[in-house]
Amino acid sequence: MAESAPLPFRAAVEALRGARLRPEIEIDPTKPPKRLAPHAYALEAAVVEGDEDLADGRLVLLHDPAGHDAWQGTFRLVTLVRAELEPEMAADPLLPEVCWSWLTGALQARGLACGEPSGTVTRAGSHYFGGLSERTPASQIEIRASWTPREGAGGVPDTASHLAAWCDLLCQIAGLPPVSQSHGEGSVVSLPQRRGPQTP
Repeated sequence: MAESAPLPFRAAVEALRGARLRPEIEIDPTKPPKRLAPHAYALEAAVVEGDEDLADGRLVLLHDPAGHDAWQGTFRLVTLVRAELEPEMAADPLLPEVCWSWLTGALQARGLACGEPSGTVTRAGSHYFGGLSERTPASQIEIRASWTPREGAGGVPDTASHLAAWCDLLCQIAGLPPVSQSHGEGSVVSLPQRRGPQTP
């Protein structure tokens, strides 16, 4: 991150770097996109148990000091989350709505206000042929979303809490039970924990 970056952006990035996350989350900075905003910072994460990656994703923090009409603010969070599914879960016609509610619910459970949310939920199936015909058909779910975090003191959003909520979503889509119910209301339903991907 360049020293010339605006102070609110630098503070938002430092909060991301200092966030405390669940031990199953492995997270690292990655190269951010260059054309979406004047300033950007990106993280990639995976939910790991043993040698298995249960889900993975990417979270990008964008900042335009001049503001952005579509964002209705100066910051924007953009995410991609992916996981493999059990076939019976993939066939559920309500799956896209449920997955989107997990994202909005993760933010609400931590008391985070956001504006202009948008996104897509995509499920896909893979069938294998020829030399791979012995592999079991696989199904995947993918959530792409973006939202505008509310800016706090000094024009800086609470990016650490937004990152924690995003990690809650990652763990939920990976099928892990919540650490506690203290943030939410009632029971939380997660995807059945899948097995790791097979190698060709």
